[in-house]
Amino acid sequence: MARPIRILLADDHPLFREGVASSLGSEPDFDVVAQAGSGEEALDLARSLAPDLAMLDVTMPGIGGIAAAAEIAATLPETRIVMLTVSEDEDKLLAALRAGAHGYVLKGVSSSELRAITRSIAAGDVFVTPKLAAELLLEFSHPRTRDPLAELTPREAGILELVGQGFTNREIGERLHLAEKTVKHYMTEILQKLHVRNRTEAALLATQRGSPGRPEGAFAALGPRAKR
Repeated sequence: MARPIRILLADDHPLFREGVASSLGSEPDFDVVAQAGSGEEALDLARSLAPDLAMLDVTMPGIGGIAAAAEIAATLPETRIVMLTVSEDEDKLLAALRAGAHGYVLKGVSSSELRAITRSIAAGDVFVTPKLAAELLLEFSHPRTRDPLAELTPREAGILELVGQGFTNREIGERLHLAEKTVKHYMTEILQKLHVRNRTEAALLATQRGSPGRPEGAFAALGPRAKR
């Protein structure tokens, strides 16, 4: 008999997570080896256990599922990654695929569908929920010019504003009650989304175009540190 597919399951809602773990674990070809409630915890468990498949929620405390997926993809290329989420946001789908995810599945699927999709992805296939796949194809056939600043999440936009004020990662973490390494992960996401090389270029870009949600211009009224 073939070895069961070893699965790491990460979601910050215990009741949902345990339900999925129970559904998958009831099948002889699945073995849920660990559960996590945050992106950092998922990343630590993935590094220590090297699962065959990591099933991650997109929105979790800390670095979140997409950043965790990117780290897992970089350090554990043999691990297949599935995003299991309620988010139908096209930008999150694209970010997940860029991060290295092999599947993007909405939480509305049935238990039997999820098991079938999991087996398919573990075997080497790629899956995107059909509705989102159709929207993505339509978007590619009618491309729009996008402002990269508009693609930042509210948290990322807030961190970028603090960068523009001259705060270090440690100082930003203290202000937002985040670990310094979490701020670093956010900065990595910001640089990738803005297609810039460093935090200075990111702050300059935001200053030139106006920060997200602040059409009057980035950092214009944020105090003296903004002029450093």
